[in-house]
Amino acid sequence: MLSGGRTKISDLLASTAPGTDVVVKGWVRTKRGNKNVAFIAMNDGSTIHNIQIVADVAAFDEPLLKSITTGSCLKVTGTLVESMGSGQPVEVQAKAIELYGGADPDTYPLQKKGHSMEFLREIAYLRPRTNTFGAVLRIRHAMAYAIHKYFNDRGFYYLHTPLITGSDAEGAGAMFQVTTLDLNDVPRNEAGGVDYTQDFFGKSCNLTVSGQLEGELGALALSQIYTFGPTFRAENSNTPRHLAEFWMIEP
Repeated sequence: MLSGGRTKISDLLASTAPGTDVVVKGWVRTKRGNKNVAFIAMNDGSTIHNIQIVADVAAFDEPLLKSITTGSCLKVTGTLVESMGSGQPVEVQAKAIELYGGADPDTYPLQKKGHSMEFLREIAYLRPRTNTFGAVLRIRHAMAYAIHKYFNDRGFYYLHTPLITGSDAEGAGAMFQVTTLDLNDVPRNEAGGVDYTQDFFGKSCNLTVSGQLEGELGALALSQIYTFGPTFRAENSNTPRHLAEFWMIEP
């Protein structure tokens, strides 16, 4: 149980103690039902799976139930019971529902249907709520944790190398330049070149393509080190093997 009495949905779905009173908070994925009962699928991000909230229509105000739409944020107090339907081991029989924030069904873009990746790109602030992006984020977390555990268990030290650098890492590739100069009015020196003395760092700087140089320095002090962080390539090649930003491991 978390602060405020809330229990994560992942813990509820794994619970072996139905009959207990619980408080669950999260976002509505779907709502369906009839004139007697409403079924609300709710998710709080702790798991990719939803928990079903069962609400007796007669026990709640009609305007409240009508305002519960996909994307709404709720607090539900109720009893955890064994599910009568298939698909989930337990469900929550609602005793009280508090609407934290509604979602206009005419404008909320994530509805119960498939959405293309191109469409989700246009609503990047909401796409982590989809199953696809939620799964990707969980997998990335698990992979990053496994990488750190692997090296830690073998006596390596995690070295944080700079993201902004003047090094080209042995000419590893085209680089993204970092500057505070006004590109509409670039200052020039007497030779006609860019006057970097007026730039933030006083010299030409770029986003890193590799932590190799700093990693070598760290290895000569700490022996076994590894770097793990974002690196950048300014190569105009739109393939899965030429990303502008990716995370790289360098032991």
